[in-house]
Amino acid sequence: MDNSKQHIPLDYSITDPKERKKLVDKILAENPNPSKQYLEILSDYIVLAMTKEEKKEKKILTDNRMVTVNKRETSYQGLVSKLENGEDGLYHMMGGNDKNIILTPKISITKKDLDEIPALQQMRKDIEYWKEKEKTAVGKDRYIIKKTIIELSQDQYIVKSAFRNPIITQNTVKTEHKIDFGENYYIDAEGNIQSDGLVTLLNPQHVSAILCNYNLFRCGDSGKDLTDLVDELDKLIDQTLKDDYPFYYDLVWLKIDGIKNADIHKQLNDKHGYTYSVEYLSALWRKKIPKLLSEQAQENALIWYYTEVERGKWKRCSRCGEVKLAHSRFFSRNKTASDGWYSVCKCCRNKKKGAGQK
Repeated sequence: MDNSKQHIPLDYSITDPKERKKLVDKILAENPNPSKQYLEILSDYIVLAMTKEEKKEKKILTDNRMVTVNKRETSYQGLVSKLENGEDGLYHMMGGNDKNIILTPKISITKKDLDEIPALQQMRKDIEYWKEKEKTAVGKDRYIIKKTIIELSQDQYIVKSAFRNPIITQNTVKTEHKIDFGENYYIDAEGNIQSDGLVTLLNPQHVSAILCNYNLFRCGDSGKDLTDLVDELDKLIDQTLKDDYPFYYDLVWLKIDGIKNADIHKQLNDKHGYTYSVEYLSALWRKKIPKLLSEQAQENALIWYYTEVERGKWKRCSRCGEVKLAHSRFFSRNKTASDGWYSVCKCCRNKKKGAGQK
């Protein structure tokens, strides 16, 4: 591919999916070997212009639709109802007789949930608010708002799970109402830290949902489990944002304090000198910040696991001098090195001289 050619920019002012497809066809004609990531961007560009009816007609599985599909596929009630032998048939399909495997029940939001859980009422109002904003938004602002609506719609189920935990089947006939948010960490096949907790700070979507309902979780009658989770989130915010991301840190606490978006925009601009749009600040709040917090939570969990559960391997960074876990989250792999890792940690390798706000 000729690197001297400039990419044709995506025109977000085009609202007709057919016109968007023509532009995408033109882009692909000039760049016949795009990366997987760029193909996803082009796909989203077309799909986000379609109406809900068009997506159903073409059977397009968007991220939001896949959440629903996956939930249905793992629904205990749905699977058992389709099998002649009920639960026994289900466990037979799973290739064994272990009936202690936990199965996720199907979750739906009812009118009773909306009446009794204030957080869900507020989320529905937020969704309607952003749907109204979407009608007049154009370009990247419209793209960001649409993503926000999708994420809010998904977060409803996380909030319901936090307040009204589903019935979880662990044996053939025995059920129990799980209310403990205590987490058990384990390492998956790729070496990443995972949690079996119903709500966990390792998941950026869960972090986002907790942030958006912080005061309700902190001051409501949701119980000690959620209060402890919010305490952990407070520590995580200080650890992750206070020194390295002061702009994000101020944004978080202004949002938690319930300050109006317009006032937040003015205060942050006055203090930090950034002229970001309200929509961009919303994207930081909904996506970027939760991702940063969950990544730090994952690092903390990894260090705890390889200190308290298993004996981990550690090494000193030759640049900053800090002793860190010899893991892909902290060091890049180097086949030529005796221990299989680069001597300089990822943080130092990625650090740019004179960098201010990250």
